[in-house]
Amino acid sequence: MTEDARFEDASPAPLRLRAMDAEDLQVISSLVQDAVFPITEMTWQRSQRRFALLINRFRWEDAAVGRAERVQSVLAFEDVQAVKTNGIDRADRDLVLSLLSITLEPGEDGTGRAILWLAGDGAIAVDVEALEVSLRDVTRPYLAPSGKAPQHGE
Repeated sequence: MTEDARFEDASPAPLRLRAMDAEDLQVISSLVQDAVFPITEMTWQRSQRRFALLINRFRWEDAAVGRAERVQSVLAFEDVQAVKTNGIDRADRDLVLSLLSITLEPGEDGTGRAILWLAGDGAIAVDVEALEVSLRDVTRPYLAPSGKAPQHGE
């Protein structure tokens, strides 16, 4: 019988990061690579200018020591002006999306567009007045259902 991973077995505390520039965003992008989430777990709170996703991210920070764990995390964008999707059937409430990376297209006067690149040629564009992205683990780690790290073809 296998048991779920425990915080005691990994890092001393859940991950809590904030990105305020493109370099910071690259760190968050690497940590959310291969995260999966149901389409129903993304929300744009227009009045609060916030776009957030509840993701099941692979814990790349522990993969090097042979652990294959996931953890639920909130990935949130602040000061959001618009959110657009491409290549996603938003009417399919059973759709599960896989996040490959996040990039930033800088605009004028500190504005920009964060693009969440998804498997299957989908994308989510988040237009921001100023970049402020947070990543926060909200559950205990659990063993990845596959028991191994995601693989990428060359």
